[in-house]
Amino acid sequence: MSATRTEGATAAPPGAAPPARRLLGVVLLIPLIVTLALWAFAWPAARTAPREVPLGVAGPAGAVASLEKRLGSQEGAFEIHRYTDEAAARTAIEDREVYGAMVATPEGGKLLTATAAGPVVAQLLTEAARAQAPDGEPVVEDVVAASEEDPRQSGLNAIVLPLAMAGVASGAVVTLLGIRGVRAVAVLLGASALVGLVATGLTDNWLGILRGDWWAEAGVLGLATLAVGGAVAGIASLLGRAGIGVGALLVIFLGNPFSGVATSPELLPEPVGRIGQLLPPGAEGSLLRSVGFFDGAAASGPLLTLGVWALLGLSAVLVGAGLRRGGSGSAPPGSSATGEPHPAV
Repeated sequence: MSATRTEGATAAPPGAAPPARRLLGVVLLIPLIVTLALWAFAWPAARTAPREVPLGVAGPAGAVASLEKRLGSQEGAFEIHRYTDEAAARTAIEDREVYGAMVATPEGGKLLTATAAGPVVAQLLTEAARAQAPDGEPVVEDVVAASEEDPRQSGLNAIVLPLAMAGVASGAVVTLLGIRGVRAVAVLLGASALVGLVATGLTDNWLGILRGDWWAEAGVLGLATLAVGGAVAGIASLLGRAGIGVGALLVIFLGNPFSGVATSPELLPEPVGRIGQLLPPGAEGSLLRSVGFFDGAAASGPLLTLGVWALLGLSAVLVGAGLRRGGSGSAPPGSSATGEPHPAV
């Protein structure tokens, strides 16, 4: 009898306060998350500067050589591409090979920009062109302009985070409801397709942020949501519910600030810009610009990135479901191998 009472006394009653060790962990975890968020968001923003920004130069050989020399004085700021004439430089801008081009003409300097590729970079190139033409204001022509309803592309910048959150939410809901395997894949595909359609209706038809092919834009927005949702659900399928936090951390705390959508990848510190383009938010921003303003130019890289994330995520969902089925053979009926009851779905 006494042994029974002793064992019962050591068991924590329902609703008892958590151990001090757990409380200390929570106290330390919160400032750690804040520190990570400040580092991820504030550091790239505070270190914004041109780093190998692709810039074209065109015109007579002598004038171009002089222009290249002056631009080269800004070490590491620009990656110079030489073109034979203004028409070739325009084509390069439309193909997203360069952000803009400085053209030497008999009448003076001329700057070709593309605010649709990034208003911040266009402003940066304008300032650089003024510095190279001290005797007069260069003529500036916007070859590929941003939408009239969103000239500074603030709306385009604002698309990325809600889409990332929608993907995290879809992956979390699938996990928390216990939807697994093929059913989980079907739910993620259906939810992403609907998000793409709704988001395109808002950003294209209503707000006028995008002006490309409607169905291509819907495909990009849907694929971006699927890439995030599949990744979150896939990680959670392999790691358990903690995988939701891992996926959200990867996409929201790293992918969003490293995306370079508000500026450009070339303006972020190395290797942040490159890393950001390998994560769904950065690939989504680049792909949206390609299909929304450049008729799909330079779309293959970000499209491949999003496709790989989506494929790996959905594959992990199926693999995780298979592992659970394989590990549940020795578990009691109605429970998983970890002792948790099987959900009804």
